[in-house]
Amino acid sequence: MNLLDEEHFNVEIENGMKNGCLDLPFELQPETIAIQEAVKVILKGLGEDINREGIKKTPFRVAKALRQGTRGYKQKVKDFVQSALFPETGLDDGQAGGVGGLVVIRDLDHYSYCESCLLPFRVKCHIGYVPSGGRVLGLSKFSRVADVFAKRLQEPQRLAEEICSGLQHWVEPSGVAVVLQCSHPHFPGFVEATVTSGSGSFGDESSELWCEFLSLLKFKLRRDVSVKDWCPFVIENSSKEADLEMVSAVVSILKALGEDPSRKELVSTPTRFLKWMMKFQNVNFEMKLSRFDWKLKERRLSCETNIQFWSMCEHHLLPFYGVVHIGCYCADGPKALERSLVESVVNFYGFKLQVQESMTRQIAETLSPQVSGDIIVVAEAEHTCMISRGIEKFGSSTATVAVLGRFSSDLSVRTKFLESIQKTD
Repeated sequence: MNLLDEEHFNVEIENGMKNGCLDLPFELQPETIAIQEAVKVILKGLGEDINREGIKKTPFRVAKALRQGTRGYKQKVKDFVQSALFPETGLDDGQAGGVGGLVVIRDLDHYSYCESCLLPFRVKCHIGYVPSGGRVLGLSKFSRVADVFAKRLQEPQRLAEEICSGLQHWVEPSGVAVVLQCSHPHFPGFVEATVTSGSGSFGDESSELWCEFLSLLKFKLRRDVSVKDWCPFVIENSSKEADLEMVSAVVSILKALGEDPSRKELVSTPTRFLKWMMKFQNVNFEMKLSRFDWKLKERRLSCETNIQFWSMCEHHLLPFYGVVHIGCYCADGPKALERSLVESVVNFYGFKLQVQESMTRQIAETLSPQVSGDIIVVAEAEHTCMISRGIEKFGSSTATVAVLGRFSSDLSVRTKFLESIQKTD
């Protein structure tokens, strides 16, 4: 197996070599093998064929993603901070020269894994600190320090406190303030939560220093969601018991990541994770769609846009989500393409282990016979596997297009539909 092109994991391997804790190639390490075997059990429990081409390498990809996404357990704040403290002249007790005055670092994007359900959640981190001792920390290191703690199984409040205490201990400023805006996936949207932590001169959140910090963040703190309500899978109750073999598989994953599955915050994590995964269980197509009326009519351009969907990347078992737009020329008659039917088809193909290209094609091929073969499907999605691992491209999105019938040969018709999408954004 060629790992030379896996540049992000090479960094981790090199760090492990320096620490003297890595003697085997990544794919042969016991932790990697344990996660791969566990993932195979989960895939089988979802009704998947682990030898299918699309998911044959999924166990290894998941192992790599999880170990990369929890690399913070093997990292130390001091390794990033000690060589990045720079002398800065100024007044220690004044507001000049960056020493004694407030420094704010905004909009640091990170991903972490929810310790309650193992789903990745997005973090936008803001840090304020007051330098002391005639020295400042290199700005890039704030993101490095935040990443040390984000790349662990976490919940928002503890993450904020660990970032704050880590900077306070190793940088020794007059004070540190941390604000985290966190977003947890939960179909059909997200649960949002904002948490804070302060130390030293930021110990009192009602102080003028906090007010100054928040004013420079240019947004108002919102605490609509209690941290106790943070993970939606903690709130939801389910009477259905999880498969014991699959639960044991998730427990082995937690152990391989260096966690203690008996820790009180993790005791119910395997069940919650499997509850999410079972939403993408392989099901029988005919049984799912037999109740719908497929007699779609009316010969004109009909558009259904911004149909929300969620799916699970079959390569990494990480969510991707977005919207689907559909255009078609329906057969003669008084009735156009019904949105409820389209939503059902989109959700059916979304709630599978998928790749976006296949999902787009499957939706088009399913609806095509009902609209005389003339159909266009555009799917726009954000992929957690592109954001929380590997290249970590925040803000990136992917669009896929499937065209059949008239839409495949008539540029003017395609253009008309694509222009209609732009007007709905």
